[in-house]
Formats: sequence, C-alpha cells, structure tokens
Amino acid sequence: MQLGSEVVDLLSGLPAWQGFLVLVGSGVALALVIRVLGDRLLKQVTPHIEGDIDDIVFRGIHTAVYVTVGLGGAYAGAQIYDIRPAVAVSLEAGTLSLVVIVWMVTLLRIGRQASAIATDSAYIDRQMVPILQNVWSALISGGGVLLLLILWDIDVTPLLASAGIMGIIVGLAARDTLANFFGSLSLYLDGTYAVGDFVVLETGERGRVEDISVRSTVIRTRDDILVTVPNSKLNNAAIVNESTPRRKRRIRVPVGVAYGTDIDRVEEILLELAEAEDLVQDRPNPRVRFREFGDSALNFELLCWVSNPALTARATHELNSAIYKRFRAEAIEIPFPQRSISIATDEIPGELFDQAPPTGADDETVTGE
Repeated sequence: MQLGSEVVDLLSGLPAWQGFLVLVGSGVALALVIRVLGDRLLKQVTPHIEGDIDDIVFRGIHTAVYVTVGLGGAYAGAQIYDIRPAVAVSLEAGTLSLVVIVWMVTLLRIGRQASAIATDSAYIDRQMVPILQNVWSALISGGGVLLLLILWDIDVTPLLASAGIMGIIVGLAARDTLANFFGSLSLYLDGTYAVGDFVVLETGERGRVEDISVRSTVIRTRDDILVTVPNSKLNNAAIVNESTPRRKRRIRVPVGVAYGTDIDRVEEILLELAEAEDLVQDRPNPRVRFREFGDSALNFELLCWVSNPALTARATHELNSAIYKRFRAEAIEIPFPQRSISIATDEIPGELFDQAPPTGADDETVTGE
C-alpha cells in the first residue's frame, strides 16, 4: 500500500535501506518534537483546569502519542519499500504490537491513577471506584490481547468459542458471586442507600450502613452488632431507608387516659412536653391526635420530629418518662385493661362456697354407720 506519491518520489533516489532509516529517523525526530512541545503545552494548560484527572489523562497519553509517532516511521518504511515478505510482515506486526502494548499499559495506568483520585472525591461514591476500575482493566486488557492475536494472524474463533464455554462454567460455579456483584451495581445505580444511612430490613433489623463492598453490605444494629448481608438479597428485598430524602424522622408516642379526663388539658400537656424536649425539632411543629375510643382508655398520639433516625428511640424514651411524671403530678389516670368475672354460687354444690351438703347424702352416711 502506498502512503503518498510525494513521499515515494522524494525517497526514490535513495537506496532502500537509506530511505528506510530516513523514515525511522524522521519518526523519532517528530516524536521528540511532540514530546518537547507537548510538555510545554501541558504546563500551560493543565493548571487552569480544576481537578487532577485532566493532568493524569493528558500526561498519560502524551507518552503514548510520541512513542506511537516514533514507531510510525518504521511502519511507514515497511509500507513504502519492497522488503522481503517475511521480514515485512514481522516488522509491521511487531510495530503495531508495540503500539498496542504501549497504549494498553498507558490506559491501565491512567485507570489506576484516576481511581486513586476518584476515591477521595466528594462527588463519586468511593465504594464503586474499585468496581469501575476492575471493569475498565478487564475491558482494556481483553481488547489489547484480542488486537495482538489479530495482528499476528491467529484465528480467535476457537478461543472465543472456548471462552464462551468457560464463561458458562464459571458463571454457574460463581453464580452467587456474580449475583452479589450485579446486585451491588443495581443498588448503586438505584441509589437505594449509602454509607451512613439508617435502614430497616425485611427481617426487622434496623441499623446504620457501615460499608458497601462488591459482595455484601455491612450494617451496624442498635445493639452494636455488625450484620453482613449479601447484596443479591438486598437487591431483591424491600428496604426502608430512614435517612432519605431527609434525615428528619417523625416519631409517634401513643398514650391512653381514662374516660372522663379533660381531653383539651391532655393535648395541652403533651404539646408542652414535646416543646420542652431538646431532641424534638421545632419545625415541623409537634401535634397531638385523638385517635380512638379504646376499650379501657381514650387513645391519643403525640407526633413530633427528630433530626436523625438514630435519635428516635432516645426521644421516645424521654417523652414517655416526661408524660408519665407529668400525668401523675396532674392526677391524670393512665388506665390499663381490667376484666371482672362473676360466678353464680348457687349453681355449684359442695363446701367450696360454705354450702351444706345435700340432705340425701347425710342420710346415707348415717345409715351406713
């Protein structure tokens, strides 16, 4: 294949080996020029761009660019001059293979450096950085190896068929691991929860998310116990996230008073106690609801908000204690269920209720004696 008639005419007067060396030297010289000018340009451009990712990308591909240009001279020489077929094929494949290897290593290095910076970024979930890095490394490595095989005329069809069979075997053997991996991706993309959120599982366990890995999620319960749950199960379960969309949470404090109690006074006391509690938020305002006429009491419910889901149990405790003390001071009765049982004694014979035995029984006893 001819790269250009002008280049061919310019080098036609030279012997083949000299023209080949000229092309190789020109490629190396052009690479050096790109390196020097590129370094100066990067020093002027990258400081004006926020973040470090641009510096890593530009400086990473800069080396690969001038190495590619330098090797381009040898490739052009193999294309222009009539070299023995065996040598030409090896030279072309070898040159392109070096280019592929250089770019593959460069992209892998860029991925690792970008992952290190992204881990400390406030805009990227650090739990997903290792996953994305592994996917990036697998794609670059697989693509590079495939290109190398094609360059050296190695039939990849049997390899692809074998890879398909091996993929099925590995998929069946590691289906739980793969399910957890894709479960972690789904949880991340859906934004189900994040580290620090308070969640409630279907099993009733409630706690704070401590860590989210590729395989599982670690939750610290209110008993200070770490529970590890596979991501595949969480992905298929109903999860209540108490920390979203806001961390404020409403608590409900039910209380019953005896029939005949002044309900207006009960509502006034409950609101006073809620406003006096430091854990209760002023906005939204606390409120009281008269829920129902119970079997033994008039049932009320105090509704108020706390700033964090972790404070719900403590706030409920403080409010219950304050309500009980205040009701005792105000002589407001908190009734409890009672049942009265009546028994008709005239239907039960015997001495259990101080009744005399039947007359017939006494006569039989005397006769026997």
